[in-house]
Amino acid sequence: MKKIVLVGMLLLLAACTDQAVRDDGAVDAGAGSETGGAQASGINDTAGIEGTALAGKNYRVSYEIGAINDPGNILSQKIIYFDFDSSELQPEYAELVKYHGKYLALNSAAKIRLEGHTDERGSREYNIALADRRAQAVKRLLLFEGVNSKQISIISYGEEKPADFGHDEQAWRLNRRVEIIYE
Repeated sequence: MKKIVLVGMLLLLAACTDQAVRDDGAVDAGAGSETGGAQASGINDTAGIEGTALAGKNYRVSYEIGAINDPGNILSQKIIYFDFDSSELQPEYAELVKYHGKYLALNSAAKIRLEGHTDERGSREYNIALADRRAQAVKRLLLFEGVNSKQISIISYGEEKPADFGHDEQAWRLNRRVEIIYE
């Protein structure tokens, strides 16, 4: 019995070992890194993106200034898609929002504009309100991640700026979105 407990404790200790940075510069899971005096922990390298909309991509994570423009960085993904008639964040996009939240929390001078969009179905008034609810859902998660509310502004476009001008499910799916625009 003592051997089983000892082996279990050793396995637990090994799992909790904190190796801050790998040779390739990426932060390992569970490890913290310091950036400008701020502690960065939690979301890291590519943890949590398997089985999501981000899966299959070889993204890396960096929270340095300008990382949002690196196409190989997860932060280059700036569109959050929604289901029909919904403002609920899907888990795969919640992960993406959390990455942006960590970036914004670590880079307090960065500011974003959340642009809410809908497909063409529904009245103009309904779509403006739905697009706003979608942007507010993204904002809530960003605030939960430690972003200052002064870093975020919201614009609700409704159906006015479609990403795809088609009139089918594929076009509608692309139009139901919130875009994160870094200013």
